[in-house]
Amino acid sequence: MPTVIAIAAHPDDIEFVMAGTLLLLAEAGWELHYLNLSTGNLGSTTMPPAQTARVRRKEARAAARELGATWHPPFCNDVEIFYDTRSLRRLGAIIRDVAPDVVLTHSPQDYMEDHMNTCRLAVSAAFVRAMRGYRTTPARRAVETPVTIYHANPHGLRDGLRRRVHPGAFVDTSSVHARKQAALECHRSQHGFLDVTQGMSSYLRTMDDLSREVGRMSGRFRHAEGWRRHLHWGYCDPQDDPLRTALGRRHMINAAYERSLDDAP
Repeated sequence: MPTVIAIAAHPDDIEFVMAGTLLLLAEAGWELHYLNLSTGNLGSTTMPPAQTARVRRKEARAAARELGATWHPPFCNDVEIFYDTRSLRRLGAIIRDVAPDVVLTHSPQDYMEDHMNTCRLAVSAAFVRAMRGYRTTPARRAVETPVTIYHANPHGLRDGLRRRVHPGAFVDTSSVHARKQAALECHRSQHGFLDVTQGMSSYLRTMDDLSREVGRMSGRFRHAEGWRRHLHWGYCDPQDDPLRTALGRRHMINAAYERSLDDAP
């Protein structure tokens, strides 16, 4: 059975930008894994960090169940996701345990460091999966199966310098949008927090608006998630594109993005 792992920074990040694709892969017979690196301990204006972490852990597990995914516990705290040896060894062990065919993770460009550091860790952990001399924590044997990495849209579809980020491919999530919304609703503690701290007047409406905007960008789908495929070196064959293979007509290449890949920076 093909396997995918979604690796995000905080509880609810997967639901915002990745959950629709996960649900479609499940319908196609894939095994799902769900990991947010942070406990989400600072995600409240009313609860102390330790209590917040407990609440958000429970919510994340409920969301993973809603998606039909295997949940993996976090090992960092908010704003403490660093690209360091400790985190890489921990994540490397999970990658080796799961041996995924696909890794879904954040955009390399995003509005906060936790997202971008999670992306870097996911990319490196996938890279060292096959290095027999690399020690993980706990120790796990290297795996040499190919893996393809895809980067999700940044929040707001812009990088940290306000530049628009265009997906390399669109996935039609219209048929699973209600289920994606139900998974996001599991994160009830974030309803007020995101409004106060990040201007998201309703986290459900924000997710809905984002998926509609990506759908409009596609020119075809009502709701969509966007993905950029990572360079293949060290991971898989250059032609490997398992999302396209698995999702068929629900997947659409952005031809303009593909043409832009050969443009000078």
